[in-house]
Amino acid sequence: MEALSEGHQILESMVTQLGFNVTIEEEESEEGGCLQILTEESGLLIGKHGDRLDDLQYLVNRILQKKVQDPPRIRIDCDHFRVRQEEKLIATARDLADKAKESGKSMKMRPLNAYHRRIVHNALVDDDEIETISPRSDERLKRIVIQPVS
Repeated sequence: MEALSEGHQILESMVTQLGFNVTIEEEESEEGGCLQILTEESGLLIGKHGDRLDDLQYLVNRILQKKVQDPPRIRIDCDHFRVRQEEKLIATARDLADKAKESGKSMKMRPLNAYHRRIVHNALVDDDEIETISPRSDERLKRIVIQPVS
């Protein structure tokens, strides 16, 4: 994939200019291309709650848009941080779904961005006993309500 290797070069240039010693692996997943950063200094590149990873991903994709016509969105991860976070998010959603079924009451998740809300909705879509609702709002981060089906 041309865009992925181009993104690899962009990312490698950025992080080495910042003084990091990294190895970057190109991965394909169902969400598309991913550049996995492997380094001893992962905490510095990940940032608080992955905010630096989000910034790197944003910059790589913006630069890629200037270099490649209609590039696919490339995901940036570091030492599989995003995968671990998504697994925790799914586990939390399933725990809240179980609590909602047991108590008969609605449960709210912490505020999530659109990508993470989609992960939660997809993780619980096959459970016929509960439903997930994202309240309409102009906020970027929204809470999903997990409630028993009435």
